[in-house]
Amino acid sequence: MSHYLFTYFTGNAPEQEQICYAVSNDGFNYTPLNGGKPIVGSDSIALAGGVRDPHILRCKDGWFRMVVTDMRSSLGWASNRGMVLMRSRDMIHWQHHTIHFPERFQGTNFAHVTRVWAPQTIYDKAAGKYMVYFSLLTDDGSIPYDRVYWCYANADFSELEGEPQVLFDFHAPSIDTDIVQDKDGLYHLFFKTEADGSHKGIRQYTFRDLHRPETWTLHDGFCETTKDDVEGAGVFPLIGGGWCLMYDCYRNGHYQFTKSNDLMHFTFMQNTETRGLFTPRHGTVIQITQKEYQRLLKAFPIGE
Repeated sequence: MSHYLFTYFTGNAPEQEQICYAVSNDGFNYTPLNGGKPIVGSDSIALAGGVRDPHILRCKDGWFRMVVTDMRSSLGWASNRGMVLMRSRDMIHWQHHTIHFPERFQGTNFAHVTRVWAPQTIYDKAAGKYMVYFSLLTDDGSIPYDRVYWCYANADFSELEGEPQVLFDFHAPSIDTDIVQDKDGLYHLFFKTEADGSHKGIRQYTFRDLHRPETWTLHDGFCETTKDDVEGAGVFPLIGGGWCLMYDCYRNGHYQFTKSNDLMHFTFMQNTETRGLFTPRHGTVIQITQKEYQRLLKAFPIGE
């Protein structure tokens, strides 16, 4: 691997709720592709006409999988009814399928969702399937605060299997979950706490079993290196070793990047101002090869 690809959206206006790309050679400093314009139009993939929180995953079967929140925030923060599942061989041409919860889960409490936020995907080795996890809120009282759920995706990543199951219950609003696995096979789950009147920051669980939350360890304190409210935690391995934890300092107009050697202790690296052509909001980063980097530059030139 030689470079990094950052997938993100850029703001709350309809024209900003789109998937954008930026590239980097060090994991901390990014240059937007396609002149900062979207790489695919939200109107062509989302029922709401806008998407947020793109999560991209390189998969062992040769596909890249991306999931996004299907939402236009101008319609209200309780207007989100589903997600979009996407799949690509080259990160340029994307297949897409919408999951509209009121239709897909008709007759269940999940048909009453008002938020299906920040979906992400991880491979569940025990099941041999890709697991999509996301936070849900309903207006019928069945899910009274944002709680994180999961479903398996089907083989061609076009549908969710079964009904959502609780991944964990923090007993307070919890969103923006990100799960990675270290070299020893230990899972690290990062999420944003949304409890009223408290600091809005990133907490962390560690565990060995994705589906036994009673065995998970919740670690004390917050992971971010700032006292500002943050959201959208994204964790990725660095090419030279170690890890980066990045997050959106959404009240202060910048992204913050930190570095860790053990995924437990994080050191501030830098703030990236969200201005000009590069105005990232909640997104994710993966490593890419030199060949993939050149292919993306050709498809989405930096200056255009």
